[in-house]
Amino acid sequence: MGRWLATLSRYDQQWFCWLTQRAQSIQQQRWVRWLSRSGDGYCYAIVALYFYFTDELIDRRMLPTLFTGFAIEIPTFMLIKRWLKRPRPYQTLSITAVIQAHDQFSFPSGHTTAAFLFATLACYFLPHLAPVWLCWATAVGLSRLLLGVHYPGDILAGAALGTGLAGIALSLMDPITI
Repeated sequence: MGRWLATLSRYDQQWFCWLTQRAQSIQQQRWVRWLSRSGDGYCYAIVALYFYFTDELIDRRMLPTLFTGFAIEIPTFMLIKRWLKRPRPYQTLSITAVIQAHDQFSFPSGHTTAAFLFATLACYFLPHLAPVWLCWATAVGLSRLLLGVHYPGDILAGAALGTGLAGIALSLMDPITI
């Protein structure tokens, strides 16, 4: 298992270097930082409350389901990060990150996990905007890579984890009312 993880990590680092070398001019763009910040925790509350109070057709289970999802997501990704302790790219490679990360470990990407959790639940409750939610969540993940704080594998794992946790949050809703 250790050999397999080492090989996977090596490919992840190579892919990271290849991508970031080709995107150096993009990394310095203000919009990439803004996109990353759109995945900060407070933004989810603002967007959810906006739809909750302005869209009379919205399912009123959206807020409790989001709350449940994030109540599961935050400790889950933090435990995984502390258990695996994968250093960030700027800690192991000869690069300088464009931004300073909130914590020292990279796997999985917390921003991407949260973005895909939110996007998946938003797709369920606001399906007419599904392409917007999914494109935005993907862009948040890519921004974290471009800013030098995550490897591609961190992003992929965060997307899978966030989507899976959204499924768990949805399954915890009252099955009679679905």
